[in-house]
Amino acid sequence: MKIAFISDIHGNAVALEAVLNDIKKRDLDKVFVLGDICYRGPEPKRSLDLVRSLNTKVIKGNADEWVIRGIMDGEVPESVSKMMSKERDWIFSHLDDTDITYLQELPSELNLKIENVKIHAYHATPNSLFEVVLPNESDENVKGKMMTEDADLYVYAHIHKPFIRYIDGKCIMNIGSVGLPFDGLTMASYALIEIESSFYQASIVRVKYDLDKVIEQFSVSDYPNKEKMIKVILEAKI
Repeated sequence: MKIAFISDIHGNAVALEAVLNDIKKRDLDKVFVLGDICYRGPEPKRSLDLVRSLNTKVIKGNADEWVIRGIMDGEVPESVSKMMSKERDWIFSHLDDTDITYLQELPSELNLKIENVKIHAYHATPNSLFEVVLPNESDENVKGKMMTEDADLYVYAHIHKPFIRYIDGKCIMNIGSVGLPFDGLTMASYALIEIESSFYQASIVRVKYDLDKVIEQFSVSDYPNKEKMIKVILEAKI
């Protein structure tokens, strides 16, 4: 069986379409979504509609939580809090009540068993939508923060920097971001897992998408932080 994990779309429906087209070409069996669907992109509604059309398991990310209830004090640096709240309000205004209810009711983790491979998937950590675990975190910290349940493969998102590590015979991978990569490569990112019996192969797939189209969408919109977001899209870093 071949499956994909996608996440951190951030309202970039153009990038999401490119990823879904790539997944279709590879004839994958299943796609799972690890959150951050709408916030900080020019097409929040279309991004959410595309995710919902997959009829698959979807979990909540921190940005989905922000869309639902706003950004609370201390969750982002004070210097950017006001602008990020304006962005959240813009996103919220482009969704309807059904969309908000859908985001609100999303679970926070996935426990999967595919053939004989156990997978634990979550947005940031099993206990938080917000905690940051970077690629250079020590093995002990990764085990303590991320490997809290028995699994063969641990899959997360949130940091927008994909990587794959093996610790004590277990695999942990970050799948990167579909819509806002932060690793300097201006290509959408997702995870591809190929499973056969008790064996699996994990890899990161990068997909080109039409950056100019997304920049144009921001440019002609009244998005409140569009200059900053255009810069992030062009540089793939924040």
